[in-house]
Amino acid sequence: MLTTVCVALCSLTFLLGYGLARAPWRGRAVPEGHRADDATFTTLHIAAMAAPALRAGLDRDSARKAVRHLRTLLGTPAVAITSTEAALAWDGPCTDDVLTYARATLAAGRAQVFPGQPQGPELGAVAVPLTVDGTVVGVLAAFDGEVSAALVRTVSEVGRWVSGQLELAELDASRRRALEAEMRALRAQISPHFVYNALTTIASFVRTNPKRARELLLDFADFSRYALRRAHDFTTLADELTCVDRYLLLERARFGDKLRFSMQVAPEVLPVPVPFLCLQPLVENAIKHGMAGRGGPGEVRVVVRDAGPEAHITVEDDGAGMDPECARRMLDEDPAREGSGIGLANVDLRMRQIYGDGYGLVVETALGAGTKVRLRVPKTQLSSL
Repeated sequence: MLTTVCVALCSLTFLLGYGLARAPWRGRAVPEGHRADDATFTTLHIAAMAAPALRAGLDRDSARKAVRHLRTLLGTPAVAITSTEAALAWDGPCTDDVLTYARATLAAGRAQVFPGQPQGPELGAVAVPLTVDGTVVGVLAAFDGEVSAALVRTVSEVGRWVSGQLELAELDASRRRALEAEMRALRAQISPHFVYNALTTIASFVRTNPKRARELLLDFADFSRYALRRAHDFTTLADELTCVDRYLLLERARFGDKLRFSMQVAPEVLPVPVPFLCLQPLVENAIKHGMAGRGGPGEVRVVVRDAGPEAHITVEDDGAGMDPECARRMLDEDPAREGSGIGLANVDLRMRQIYGDGYGLVVETALGAGTKVRLRVPKTQLSSL
């Protein structure tokens, strides 16, 4: 990614110089400092207008939105963008030969020059390949009456800048795919443990207490609808706590009076954005370890406090606890590995990715002393998962 950013910056630096040469005030008495400042602003402004479309990836829509700005940036009569198979967008009087030029450029894998001919196209062209991670994905072609060495260099630099934006788009897409895979892994961790136990518990009430069975089925449906939906990156703390409440009701039906739980929530933090499914795995872990091997009742407490710019969340159980080294290993496990910490490692990793290393889970535990998991969430959403 650093290489991509460096390429983009170098390309823009070149274009700033080129902008001075083609600036609209040529031949007018404009102070040199003003010319440089205006050219710098104009070039950066045009690049900034084209960048959002290119950061969406290369398709007809993004090409159509970007091509006009690229033509302005180059200062040529016409500009076209193609994929490896078709012309995507153009601005200005492009010739019918644009695909012929594109195919020649794709075959060569480097910039190609096509001079204008008296009996053919009046405009010459410079066509350069657009690449993403070393793979050619399209062609940028600029058309002008005079194909000079300066134009070839400039189109090549613009092509490098466009390629840099497309590569950033691919990095964004790869990041989204990785996070979606993590979310699927998190759901897979929840499902085997919870679904079987919940349905078994509901089945046990079908004959003895049909009304109770219906209520539990509705709670299970609400939980499943939330946990298995196509999630956005963030939800609200209120929705996460509703999901936890449904989960606890189902677990209470399973354990009966052996499981006690309480929730204490500051109402002012309910609208705070939080990563989807960041609390339920903590509660599931508390129940698993808090109730394991107990002859008597166990208690799980969820406390959410307002802490100025942050919401502070603790999930605590009064179970047998564990060796702190065991807790550390639990957070270090691969989140995608089956049976790894019932989602604790997944939540810890996502929190660090979103907010920084200072926002990972903090686990306080010792043998015979129960377990407390602390979570801090900034009230302002910094980025998406």
